[in-house]
This record gives sequence, structure tokens and C-alpha cells, in this order.
Amino acid sequence: MNKLKKIFLTAVATLTVATVSAAGEEPAAESYRNNRHPLLQKDYIQLPLGTIRAEGWMHDQLTRMRDGMTGHLDKVYTKVMGPRNGWLGGDGDVWERGPYWIDGLLPLAYLLNDQALIEKVQPWIEWTLASQKPNGYFGPDTDRDYEPGLQRNNAQDWWPKMVMLKVMQQYYTATQDRRVIDFMTRYFRYQLDELPKNPLGKWTFWGEQRGGDNLMVVYWLYNITGDKFLLDLGELIHKQTFNWTDIFLNQNHLRRQHSLHCVNLAQGFKEPIVYYQQGKDSKQIQATRQAVNDIRHTIGLPTGLWGGDELLRFGKPTTGSELCTAVEMMYSLETILEVTGDMQWADYLERVAYNALPTQVTDDYSARQYYQQTNQIAVTREWREFSTPHDDTDLLFGELTGYPCCTSNLHQGWPKFVQNLWYATADNGLASLLFAPSQVTARVAGGIEVNLKEETAYPFEETVRYHVSFTDKKVKKVFFPFHLRIPGWCKQPVVKLNGKPLTVDAYPGTVTRINREWKEGDILSLELPMEVTVSRWYENSAVVERGPLVYALKMNEKWEKKAFESDKSDVYGKWYYEVTSDSPWNYALPARSFSPDRIKDAFTVEKSDITTPYPWNVENAPIRIKTKAMRLNGWTQVRGSAGPVPYYTQQGKDFGDEETIELIPYGCTTLRITEFPVR
Repeated sequence: MNKLKKIFLTAVATLTVATVSAAGEEPAAESYRNNRHPLLQKDYIQLPLGTIRAEGWMHDQLTRMRDGMTGHLDKVYTKVMGPRNGWLGGDGDVWERGPYWIDGLLPLAYLLNDQALIEKVQPWIEWTLASQKPNGYFGPDTDRDYEPGLQRNNAQDWWPKMVMLKVMQQYYTATQDRRVIDFMTRYFRYQLDELPKNPLGKWTFWGEQRGGDNLMVVYWLYNITGDKFLLDLGELIHKQTFNWTDIFLNQNHLRRQHSLHCVNLAQGFKEPIVYYQQGKDSKQIQATRQAVNDIRHTIGLPTGLWGGDELLRFGKPTTGSELCTAVEMMYSLETILEVTGDMQWADYLERVAYNALPTQVTDDYSARQYYQQTNQIAVTREWREFSTPHDDTDLLFGELTGYPCCTSNLHQGWPKFVQNLWYATADNGLASLLFAPSQVTARVAGGIEVNLKEETAYPFEETVRYHVSFTDKKVKKVFFPFHLRIPGWCKQPVVKLNGKPLTVDAYPGTVTRINREWKEGDILSLELPMEVTVSRWYENSAVVERGPLVYALKMNEKWEKKAFESDKSDVYGKWYYEVTSDSPWNYALPARSFSPDRIKDAFTVEKSDITTPYPWNVENAPIRIKTKAMRLNGWTQVRGSAGPVPYYTQQGKDFGDEETIELIPYGCTTLRITEFPVR
């Protein structure tokens, strides 16, 4: 451990490259490594792990993860994550679950600079490095059951190694441990030799459909070493990966049910864009845009995800959406945003992160939910119409309820989101493309280290403030570009410097670049006025939105902890939470509320100061929207879910009198109606 600590203390990020401008000028030093030729040059470059720190409610979220399941999964899920795990040299699980956990625990450890977590991660790193054979293969090499009675896993499968490659990549950016570079180089030479004989899909379809995860690490290593064989390997991996570009452009998988696995779609979503860095074919960009359009009008849900429980379903509000889908789609969108610099992906990413993610894990990170429903009126032990049910446990909050993969995989969601709050830019500046309370310390033009503190309660607050300072107190001013995203939903943004409005080009869905000499103590503010809007979804149902947040009916929530019977406790854990309510829920919204001339009067927004570091529950929700609605008396519960109802205009139906209802942010709810029938 002393040697490792020395590496940590002496590691210095000296990632610099030289590029030639389009005008043929002399090379200019960049502060962080962009893609090497012939890969596509990116506008935005991810910063090393540990450069960004969470603040405010986001820091509280990370500490809750540390104190909850994320920091203690080796105790909570001992039979898989404990010392018998095959990725620690034990006789247990040899597949994805151990790497999944570390893929979230490692960035959490370095974001918090938590030495105890770093030391918990390190044995996984050391065993993985030591496991490499002379031919380059690494990881467990003996097939075995990872849990009694479930399934037997092939240790040679390519897929779990893809997850561990992501872990090793993050570890390198945090520590600069050169062993990782040699390790990956040997493994990728092994892959180049082995894949023609044993392709990605030989053992499971997971490796074939998730090959984009493998491909992006190949390109990352190429940018460091420049080894030409990595480009050949990139072509080979792309050819062996499920053809997501063709799926999105020319096939009807997103327009029919049960055609794909929900999480495979989330992971495959980024593959065309990852390969675009090498292939540079515009159809790869076109494919992802087409996928978004098809999802929106078929399987899509207001949270930015889709009906998928586990197979794809049309976006009825009582279909399930898997927690793994949320965190994997976030990671895909983070990857796409960095490569393309297209701000529609930042809008999409915030939609998933600030709506779907918070609601599917308990406040203390002791339990999680396998599937969520956008119209979810009870979390109970009842069989529902999911395409892949797991007894009657799919909606329950527990350690292993539904299926245990999400227990292992949920941890990457918030840490990787924090890691993408800030980017270095190709023009030697910094970019704030996603908004959350945070701070960054990074180098800008000339290698000067600047500190930017982002002060905000976004997504609940409409203003983001940036405080400028320099690490070297002798430095008083530095010229560098500052890139700011203007969300697509914001019609009238306002940018101010030290309280005075700046004249800048700031249009919805774009980036405004502020090129100036920044001084110690400067405060740049971005005001993002949020307006209430109504969008239409399944069967023309109505969804209320404001800024990046979807709003849902506030219901009383009664949480009750219960014990599983002995024959289920080995599979689903010893306990679970049910959540029920005595609140009425079967409301319809009047169509007149949606007309442009009435919408401001129909919805009243009430705001509270955020007095708690944790706003993501019913009790602490800082924003409320009040509006008129009426009970649709024939809309009743069926097997624990909101029963079927035509969501279009309900002429002649049995309605109650109009009354005022209260909506709160979707991410603050567990029970809710989000998609309302319309009268």
C-alpha cells in the first residue's frame, strides 16, 4: 500500500498534445488530451477523475451513497460482493456484478477523496492487474455459478471485461498508474488476435450488443499511446458489435414490442457515435437522432426512458422501466455529448438524471426498485403485466427485489454525472454543459490553474452562479474561453457578469462562448427562466413540465418494511418496503388549461427555499404546481396498478367536480400520476 500511496501523491496530470489550427499556424499546446489523428477532433474533453468536486445537494447525494449500499455492498450483498468474488480471486461470481459495483464505487471514492473507499477499491484493481496472463487475457478463467440455482456464467465471456476496462480507465485518470497502459495494451493485442476466432457474441449476446463499451476504451488508449493496431481493433470490434446504426435507421425494432432488451438499447445507443470518431459517416449521427424520434412516438416515457420490463414495450404509463436502463442511458448520453458537442444530448441527459434516477432509490441508499412506473399508485407485492416478471417483487424497494443486477449497477449514475458536469474545451477553456452545484480546478490557456465554483440549487433553482479564482494567488487575471450551455427549453436566458448583463449570443439549445480576461473574484451568472408547459404522451395523455423537470401528482406515501418468507429471502433479500397511499389519484386535466393564452393562469408555481441538503422526496420538494382537475370516477385500480383508461378526451364520462391538485417534481415522488387523461 505504501507504494500505491506514493503513486497517488506523485501523480501529476501532464496530458498535453500539440495540434495545428485549420489556418496552418504553429502548434498550440492544449491543457488536456484530445483525440489523435485520424480520430475526430472533439470540442469537449473529459477532465481527469478528481478534478471536479460536488457541492450542495449533489455532495449530499454522494455521501448518502457512501454511507448506504454503494459504500457497503460487500457487507450488504456479501454472497456476491464479498471476498469470494471471482474478481478478488475467490470461488464466487466471475461475471458482471463485481465489476458493475466497482464501476460506480471507484469514481465515488475519488470524487469524495475518501481514503477508506479508495482502499476498498484497490484490491479489485490489484487482483485484476495481477490476473493478466502472458497472452494478455485477464480476469477469472473458471466457469462457475455466481448464485445457487440461477445460472452458470462463462468466465471467458467478453462482456464482464468491458465493464472492468471502464473501471481501469477511470482508475488511470485518477492516479496516472502506468501499469494500466501496459495492461490494456497487452489485452487489446490479445483481443485483436482472438476476436476473429472467438467473436464478441460467441458466449453471450451481451458482449455483442454492448461492444460500444469496449470500443470507446480502445480509442481512449489510442489517444495515449498512438499504437496503430488499436485502430484495426476498433474496426474489428465495430464490425462484430450488433449493428445499432442499421437498427436505428432501417429496422423497426423501436416501433414494435419485445424486440430488444431494455438495457441493451441504453448501452447500444452510444455505439454509432463512439464509432463515428473513426468512421466519420454522418449516418451514425443520423441514426441516433432517428432513434430518439422513434422512441418518443412509440416506446418512450416522459422521463426520457422507455417501456422496458425487460423487453421493450409501447410507452403505456404502467409499463416498467428498469433502473439499469436509467444509469446506462445516462452514461451513453454523457459519451455522446462529449463526442458530438450537440446540446440536445445535455437536455436529454438532465431529463433522465433529474427525473428517473432519484425516484428509484431510497433516500438513505438502503434499497432500490427494479422497475418504476410513470403512473405508480402502489408499490406492493402483486403480479403486474410486465414482459419479464420476477415473482411479485418487481416494484418493491429492497436490496435484491426484482433482479439483483440493478443492486450492482445503480452506483455509476450520480458519480459519472458529476464527472461530466465540466469539460475542458478544444480552445483551451472550460465548459459547463450540465448544471449542478459543484466546483472544478483545471488548467486553461498557458497552463494556468483556475478554480470555478458553481453555486446553484438547480434543477429547482433558475439561476447558476460561477465564482472565479486562481490556485496561484499571484495570478490576478487570465484570458480563456468559457462555454455555457443554453438549454433547449429556455426561451429567454440572461447572462450577467458581476451583476451587469452581458451582450452575448444565447439561443435555446446552443452554447454561448464568453471569451474574455477573467479576474480573481469575477462572478458570472446564468439565469434560466422556467415556464410551465404541457406535452402529450401515451394515447395523448397530458404531462406537465417545467424546465428540466417533469411534474407528478403529490400523494400521501406510507412506507412499511416487511420480511420475506424463508423460501424467497435467499433470492430477493430478507426484507422489502411496500408503499401505499390513501390519496385519491384518478384525476383528469381539463384541456382548456393547455391553451397558450390560459396556461400561465391555469398552473400556479409555488417555490420554497431549499433548507435541506436533500430535496428529493415528498416532504422536501421545493417546487409545487397547483392546478384544477376532476376525478374520473370510472378509473380504478387493477392488480395494484392504475387500470386501463382511454387518455384522449373523455366526453360523457363520469367526472367529479373540479378541485385543486398539487404537483411536485417527479424525482421527489414514489407514488404518482404523471400522465393524465384529458377532458
